[in-house]
Amino acid sequence: MSDAALSDPAIALLEFDSISAGILSGDAMVKTSPIGVIYAGTVHPGKYLVLAGGDTASVEIALATGREMGGGHVSDWVFLPDIHPEVMSAITKGAGAASLDGEALGIVETTTVAAVLDAADAGVKAADVRVSSVRLADGLGGKGYVLFSGVIAEVEAAVEAAVVRIEPHGTMIRSDVIAQLHEEMAENLAGDLRFLRRVG
Repeated sequence: MSDAALSDPAIALLEFDSISAGILSGDAMVKTSPIGVIYAGTVHPGKYLVLAGGDTASVEIALATGREMGGGHVSDWVFLPDIHPEVMSAITKGAGAASLDGEALGIVETTTVAAVLDAADAGVKAADVRVSSVRLADGLGGKGYVLFSGVIAEVEAAVEAAVVRIEPHGTMIRSDVIAQLHEEMAENLAGDLRFLRRVG
């Protein structure tokens, strides 16, 4: 996935607890709305994600279609009509190293991918921080987390905004702010976020 492919202003993500319902819904979404791009596939633990991007109106129609078709199998969803470019960049980088920049680190962990995208967008729009990394589902048992970096006051503001934004999802696990991340932990995060890749 590339930034260019998702350069339109709006995205929507639907998370399904059924692979069949996810495929059916994704198909209906692209048939009923002229969205710019759609990415769909399985993630752990047996969930199905559909990410649509395009102009705001088209994505909104596609989202409504997907939610209707998915019914009770839609476990979470998010609509971001003006997603922050840093969030999109963090998503397209995948699960590599975190890009740490600043004195403090903020962490927001959720049980769903939709919620963590919402959290990342809210935090970076509310404060002068960097989105250092966004991890989604695979290798996390379906969970997600976002890392914010910057000066302590700004990171605190970003985490607070993220937590408030995702309250309606009901999926937050935990949030933390570390004022001065130890050098060795910073090296681990900058090297790779997956444990076995660090020790292997």
